[in-house]
Amino acid sequence: MRDSVVTAPHVDPAAVEAASERLDAHVREIVRWHFDPATGCPFWLERAKAFDFDPLKDVNGYADLDRFGFFEDEWLRGGPVRRWVPKAYADKPIHVFETGGSTGVPKSRIAWEDFRIDYSNFSDTLPDEAFPKGSDWLMVGPSGPRRLRLAIEHLAQHRGGICFMVDLDPRWVIKLIKARQMDQMEAYKRHVIDQALTLLRAHDNIQCLFTTPKLLEALCERVSLKKMGITGVFCGGTEMTPQFHRFAVEELLDGVYFAPTYGNTLMGLATHKPADPADNYAVIYYPPHPRAMIEVVHPDGPDRLVDYGGTGRVRLTTLTKEFFMPRFLERDEAEREPPSTRYPWDGVRNVRPFSRFGTTVVEGVY
Repeated sequence: MRDSVVTAPHVDPAAVEAASERLDAHVREIVRWHFDPATGCPFWLERAKAFDFDPLKDVNGYADLDRFGFFEDEWLRGGPVRRWVPKAYADKPIHVFETGGSTGVPKSRIAWEDFRIDYSNFSDTLPDEAFPKGSDWLMVGPSGPRRLRLAIEHLAQHRGGICFMVDLDPRWVIKLIKARQMDQMEAYKRHVIDQALTLLRAHDNIQCLFTTPKLLEALCERVSLKKMGITGVFCGGTEMTPQFHRFAVEELLDGVYFAPTYGNTLMGLATHKPADPADNYAVIYYPPHPRAMIEVVHPDGPDRLVDYGGTGRVRLTTLTKEFFMPRFLERDEAEREPPSTRYPWDGVRNVRPFSRFGTTVVEGVY
């Protein structure tokens, strides 16, 4: 039985139902792909031997993914990573992207084209007046084995520009914070900002910027982005509070367009709901349906959704031909947001670290 849907008064229930049907059809396609011996993922083909159901016959819609149980993040820590490569992609050039690595061995995700597809789709949500076609980009975010490194570059190229990048190792920043070497952490942050300023001053066609909330604030302490020619800022970081959203729009950016996003290596990225005074600077995201879904579930019963407006843990399901990850419990919490006109499926509001964890997640430059 489907969960009852609450929408804003102007949202067409038929659009919500159509999105739900599209999701069910996509689930059928992806599950059959990953469990077909000719195309499937070795990891899932092996696990299927112990299932008490047949994924090829018994999974007919999104709700049926509950039969897989919860995806365990330890499955992604360590190798062999080729067990995650679908047989249909065995001869493709494979990327390996890693998560931050702040909680032990980094999780690895294989990729071929997903990051390009995700960011090409995301490009369609960006206003051209703020992110002009043909303009260049500056990426002031984590480099190394992270998806963002190539994803932002692809976004710039997809929109007809060139991407300039800085060197940034967030794992080193986390080590400095844990060792309480705050002077060294601040010195490293200055090093990153100095790189960004050098590029901004040297290349006057840079009009678009990606960075994290903390680095955006540090950058704006040194220079006016508007005076430097920046017209749009795409900002990502797990915790972006309404307070920071207001601060960025009203004080830091002086009219420069601000596009906050919620994303990670395992999901891709969720798109922000366009600014609405009624939201009072809440940061509202909608996932890239049907390629991924984010839901808000009861912390003590993560098989059940909370009511709209209720607080719970974020549960992620990724559904692409490269990567199938059902019912993964994120290290985040949020409020459940109802469907909207532009995005007729569930969203999340004000994502932040999961409060039930006994230890604090060190976010460093995020």
